[in-house]
Amino acid sequence: MPELPDVIAYVEALRPRVVGQPLVRASIISPFLLRTFEPPIEELESSRVERVSRIGKRIVLSLERDLHAVVHLMIAGRFRWLPPDARLPGKIAQAAFDFPTGRLVLTEAAQKKRASLHLCRGQAALHEFEPGGLDLLNADHSAFHAALGRENHTLKRTLTDPTLIDGVGNAYSDEILHAARLSPVKLSQSLTPEESERLLAAARRTLDHWIARLRADFAGRFPGPGEITAFRPDFAVHGKYGKPCPVCGSPVQRIRFSENETNYCATCQAGGRVLADRSLSRLLREDWPRTIDSLESGSNQQKRTRRR
Repeated sequence: MPELPDVIAYVEALRPRVVGQPLVRASIISPFLLRTFEPPIEELESSRVERVSRIGKRIVLSLERDLHAVVHLMIAGRFRWLPPDARLPGKIAQAAFDFPTGRLVLTEAAQKKRASLHLCRGQAALHEFEPGGLDLLNADHSAFHAALGRENHTLKRTLTDPTLIDGVGNAYSDEILHAARLSPVKLSQSLTPEESERLLAAARRTLDHWIARLRADFAGRFPGPGEITAFRPDFAVHGKYGKPCPVCGSPVQRIRFSENETNYCATCQAGGRVLADRSLSRLLREDWPRTIDSLESGSNQQKRTRRR
């Protein structure tokens, strides 16, 4: 799933290509993609793009007349920038947005279609997509420590909850926790001020590194569909089960539950103990949303809030 560095890479690649350009034609190919009926998709056509931004992991194209197209790529959604009137890429094309300068195609190479497009009008409607998570790149330590203490979750769950933390998902949470030398199953309310300060510093260091890295990799070109990925060769632990930790050389471990896998180093993060997969899966069962969709919407958090 594209996370904060990947979403920023898309936003920065789109801006010079579409801002100031009229949207000539918008074609919705998949019936599962468009989740709204008002305003109609035709209203976007002939409107000029005024800005490209992000809300959490969502990418927003804002057009004239206060119209906004809000895209969530979810797990397998990707953008491709093609020449004008280029042929669509087979069965994976979900939508095409035609500009004088090129064709923006949204693809989804997965059997289950999770990517979404919402259209809205006005800033108030756009604000409803804001999940409320803290911006790690700009937050001070007191705000971060307060966010960690709002719910008593595992650190893995806390970092990936969009109502608590902005833009971090499965991949970068593993990398952040490894850099902070903290266990993924440590409970957020048990962190000392020193540990939470260390976690914030690790988060900023990790995200800043990958934002800069992707900016350099994609300078002057649009990211290819295989280049926005949750599995990067230079990651320390995510997707590296069984491979040596780059810090201590111990084999990277994993905890699996449902569609999620958490990777960590037992030596660097757990005092040398291999965390028992079966018992921790039971723990994560209580602390992890049932589906990817509920994870991204923060629906478990919202349900708990309504019950209080």
